[in-house]
Formats: sequence, C-alpha cells, structure tokens
Amino acid sequence: MNDIPAESEQSTHAETAERDFVVAEDAAPARPEWLPEKYKSGEDLAKAYKELESKLGTKEEDLRAQFKEEFDSSKNADRPESAGEYSLPDFVDDEAAVDNELLKWWAEQSFDNGFGQDKFEKGIEMYLQTMEAAAPDLDAEAAKLGENADQRIESASMFATKFFPDETMPAIERMMETHEGVIAMEAIQEALKDGSFTGDTAPAAGLSEDSLKEMMQDPRYWSKNDPAFVRQVEAGFKKLYGS
Repeated sequence: MNDIPAESEQSTHAETAERDFVVAEDAAPARPEWLPEKYKSGEDLAKAYKELESKLGTKEEDLRAQFKEEFDSSKNADRPESAGEYSLPDFVDDEAAVDNELLKWWAEQSFDNGFGQDKFEKGIEMYLQTMEAAAPDLDAEAAKLGENADQRIESASMFATKFFPDETMPAIERMMETHEGVIAMEAIQEALKDGSFTGDTAPAAGLSEDSLKEMMQDPRYWSKNDPAFVRQVEAGFKKLYGS
C-alpha cells in the first residue's frame, strides 16, 4: 500500500471541514430580519419582553399607590383628627347640639369626605337657611289673625298647654305657627265650652228616642270606632228609660 503524502492528507481534511461548515450553515435556520442583534433567538426576545412587562406592571402599581397616597393626603389635609373635633359655629346652640343626631351624622360625613372646618360650617349654614325658607313667616301669619293676633295666639297657646299632653306639644307648636292652626285651636276651645266636643257620656239636653235612634245610624256608633259617641248614645237611653 502506498503512503499518502502528508500535504495531500492535510488538504483533504481542510476540504472536508469547509464542506461540513457550508452544509451546517445551509442547514441552520435563517436569522429573522426583525430580530434585534442583541438577541440570539425569538425565545430570548420573548423572555426579555416578559421581564420588561413585569417591571412595567410593578412600576404602574407603585405609581398608582403613590398617587392614591398623595391624593388622600391632599384631600384630608384640612380635616381634623376625628369627626368629634369639628367646632360648631357660633349660631348653633352648644347645649341643644349635644344629642343632635343630624349634627353627628353631618360630622361623620364631613370627616369621611375630608372636609375641613369651613365646609363643615357651610353645610350647617345651608341646612338652616333651607329650613328657615321652608318655615312659615310668623309675622305674616299673625297679620292674618287681625289686630288682636297676639292675644289670640297667647290664649290658644295657653289652652293647648293645659289640654294636650307634653309628648304632643312639638306637633302642636308647629301647628300654631300658622294662622289656620290658631283658628283650629280656637275652634276646639269653643267646642269644649258648649259641650259639642267632649268625652263626657252625659247626653246633650233635649235628646229623644228618635234622636238617639238616628245617632245609632251614624257610622261612629255602629262601627264602634268612636267610643265616646257610643257611650253618649248608651247614656241617653239610660237617662230616658232608667236602665
């Protein structure tokens, strides 16, 4: 067997290596034109994108938290430390306000909304103005009662105080703020004076059997929804027949 010269053998190896490189290069997938040079593959780019997305998301959450903190701090900058530390304005009676549920509610609402002392007072002022606008004009109502309005109002008020129980007085006082209310109270006084409006079971003078029977046809009697009226009819029969 003849020996191959060393130079020829080296040349053969070089040609084989070059051919293998060309084949390997042709067999490798072409690099996408859109892939940036710093990434070896699309997988590397996708991985980097996910990492960036995570970082951006974290920054966004941090920014939101920071914005909320700054907003809350700015919103509540003027409010007191607690709802109970608001000061009542001078035009509100401190003693009357101690157990006032509406004022407590407004203080809590003001605190929750971050209102300062000025807005707390403004809310109270606006409420009182609304109430005053809705309330009757006492001078105008008194004028409708005539020249002796003061005496009529005083007399009706004294009667109401004596006749009605204490728990009904707030409603009676609101009623007496209008001239119609004063007139109604005077009508009750007159009815009590002549006996036409009384809970007394004694029958009125001149009752006869026919008049008593006529009273029995009244819904107040047969429906039993007016006990005083029923007693008056029964008392009339007792007086007529002694039973």
